[in-house]
Amino acid sequence: MEETKPEALSSYGLLVMAFKRPAPALLAAIVVWFSFLSPVMAEPHQIVGFGDSLMAGYGLNPGESFPEKLEKALRARGHDVVIGNAGVSGDTTSSGLSRLDWSVPDGTDLVILELGANDMLRGVSPEITEKNLDEMIARLKVRNIAVLLAGMRAAPNLGPDYAAAFDGIYSRLAEKHGLPLYPFFLDGVAADRSFLLEDGMHPNAAGIDRMVERFLPAVEKLIAERPDGS
Repeated sequence: MEETKPEALSSYGLLVMAFKRPAPALLAAIVVWFSFLSPVMAEPHQIVGFGDSLMAGYGLNPGESFPEKLEKALRARGHDVVIGNAGVSGDTTSSGLSRLDWSVPDGTDLVILELGANDMLRGVSPEITEKNLDEMIARLKVRNIAVLLAGMRAAPNLGPDYAAAFDGIYSRLAEKHGLPLYPFFLDGVAADRSFLLEDGMHPNAAGIDRMVERFLPAVEKLIAERPDGS
């Protein structure tokens, strides 16, 4: 009786047959088995939260930062995602630009870009802030990494002229690069003491929950548009 050829067997059949043969055949069959499985074992959607203390989780306990809670919320809604926290307290757009390339690893599908608050607090020229953000976006686009731009607003005490120049940065860049824009990262939290730490600037754990709840639809939309990061 002619022996059945391995190529005529299913992947499962190869595996069963291998257990009746010496170790080399077993190893070969396992390799074939996993080669059949690999196309359906999709990689998680890789997201990086790139920003300052608002992203890093300043003053919060482990597990309470924005990237951590956003990942948990997305997973609870059935999304296979991993969100890295590339937030550094005190970062300006200049310092963010200097570390962008090594802070966002290859294979990243989406960057949530949240910077500019420290520029504003230090009175940095909005032109410099815009130029730095523009360069960051351009670098990420070259790497085929999608960007969700998180906007910031100037503090009222800086005056109407500064506020007009600063606040317009994010909408201009979103339009220039065709990016989705979340207009104000602290939406629903800023100026509400119940959602802020004692410094009156950084969100507390409840504030992060509110930010995640409001931010969630924007991220889900991008995941739906680029499910495989292509």
